[in-house]
Amino acid sequence: MRRLGAIVAAVLAVPALSTPATAAGEPAPAPCPAALSDIATCYTGRSTDGAYYAIAVPEQWNGSLVMHAHGGPDLGAESDPERSVGDLERWSVMVEQGYAWAGSSYRRGGYGTRMAAADTEELRRLFVREFREPERTYLHGQSWGGNVAAKTIEVHGAKKHGPYDGALLTNGVLGGGSRGYDYRVDLRAVYQYYCRNHPRPSEEQYPLWQGLRAGSTMTTSGLRARLQECTGFASPPEERTAPQQRNLDDILAVTEIPERTLESHLRFATFTFRDIVHDRLRGRNPFSNQGVVYSGSHDDAALNAGVERFSADPTAVRDLSWDSDLTGRVSIPVLTLHAIDDPTAFVEHEAAYRATLRGAHRDRYLVQTFTGEHEHSGLSSAEYATSLAALDTWVRSGKKPTSASIAASCPRFDAAYGTGCFYEPPFTPEPYATRVNPRPGGLHWPALTARQEKAWSRLPSVGIAP
Repeated sequence: MRRLGAIVAAVLAVPALSTPATAAGEPAPAPCPAALSDIATCYTGRSTDGAYYAIAVPEQWNGSLVMHAHGGPDLGAESDPERSVGDLERWSVMVEQGYAWAGSSYRRGGYGTRMAAADTEELRRLFVREFREPERTYLHGQSWGGNVAAKTIEVHGAKKHGPYDGALLTNGVLGGGSRGYDYRVDLRAVYQYYCRNHPRPSEEQYPLWQGLRAGSTMTTSGLRARLQECTGFASPPEERTAPQQRNLDDILAVTEIPERTLESHLRFATFTFRDIVHDRLRGRNPFSNQGVVYSGSHDDAALNAGVERFSADPTAVRDLSWDSDLTGRVSIPVLTLHAIDDPTAFVEHEAAYRATLRGAHRDRYLVQTFTGEHEHSGLSSAEYATSLAALDTWVRSGKKPTSASIAASCPRFDAAYGTGCFYEPPFTPEPYATRVNPRPGGLHWPALTARQEKAWSRLPSVGIAP
């Protein structure tokens, strides 16, 4: 609380926050993003674990705090000092609505859901020490950050009187690590079947589940060039060769990945898979495509006969599952917001999460909303304001909203933001397995039961190291 009254006038009207050097863990006043420069006081700092963070406290603070979990994961070796700064600017709508906001950049890049959850919780504790205990604390997770926030609820907020009062998950990757990337596993195998250039026959060979061999110097631009070479994806259709067009058609039809995000999914299946396998799981394989029947190509029989097959290492599956799969054991209101045509985290992730909470007998804590938008990273500001207000009202009143009632409240916020309300209350996503090829045993949710999580927690070494 000592900082609230001391540095209210420290905000300067500049476009973005800076990150001045401070003692480890101690927040320092910093300029706010332009949208907040007249209404909030901002701070940056670095935790004792090395995670950079940003904090904003509005002058007309309503007493509640939003803890933000960012997506990715980013792949830099160190914490990115600009990540939380950029996220504060991006999610300034929450501060404009009167909430204090705090976001961690996490202590390092690379995969690690429990690590990111621990860094989020540590920042919450720092906020309490430096300012005061909020009246209510909400989690917000975007994309992979939805997985992080959902895991934070389970690990750090599962008790009846835990530190979190509610959670908002937007366009979340809610299928967990052991199943949530299977469509990218399929992309990696199917791409290589058609393109034969990742790796090329003349290059050092490695199993595709590695994403990329450990010592490779391939860059994102190099990967893009190979994708262009094979499919002509960046060229107008009339400039593609017939083989390129057929390769592109087959890859998209089999994987059901949208053309506009094909490159980003292949980057994930290359560089993030390398991070998961080599840097987090010590070279072990958590992925499998055994038993998958690929369909939709011009010759499914040839594809299934010729595609590379691989089986997962059970210990690698265990560690990835323990780190990132969700048990569904929540005891606070959880509201989700997801674009139906999200091209990155398919809307069927929401079906997986509902099945997870239902399997844990906790679906009474869940309300899901869907919009007709076509984006992953930025939905309407009016919808974010609507969602946060609906969650806050649910927590305060105990009255569970409906998707229809939330949609009906959006025009009030859109009067201020003018970004539109695109809710589609009748929509319900199809099961996850209708979009992503299920692996044997992959139809039951939760992917990680609370009992299994407890049993694995007793092992001397389990999961992914921070």
